[in-house]
Amino acid sequence: MYTLERTQRLPISVEEAWKFFQSPENLAAITPDYMGFNILSETPDEMYPGLFIHYKVSPLLGIKMHWTTEITHVEAPTYFVDDQRVGPYNIWHHEHHFKAIEGGVEMLDRVNYKVPFGILGKIAHPIIVRPKLEEIFNYRFQKTEELFGKWK
Repeated sequence: MYTLERTQRLPISVEEAWKFFQSPENLAAITPDYMGFNILSETPDEMYPGLFIHYKVSPLLGIKMHWTTEITHVEAPTYFVDDQRVGPYNIWHHEHHFKAIEGGVEMLDRVNYKVPFGILGKIAHPIIVRPKLEEIFNYRFQKTEELFGKWK
């Protein structure tokens, strides 16, 4: 099992951050264009535990795949968790945490994941999988700053 963490501070309130990040529709705005991110299911105005979201995305080599996540925990506006039910990982557990700080919000993304294909997956992880995940999360960091500004 591997873990990826990213912390970001933004000059907006917890409520503003929550409103943006709890909406699956906004994920496209902070996902690299080459991934062809497309939501296939209806999305409600507010997420809730048990919500399934179906996507089509091309995370690697332009290969399109279906990805289904379930929102398993919601504690507005402090955190929510999505778990992959169908997709490229054996395990994908993504926690989104929001905390008020002076002058804004601190957000923590924590992803615990397990790659498939046994020893081949372990070999591919440091060469392909981890660098690709870091690229995607770095892109999200940058796009989020473009949308909301830099925290000072």
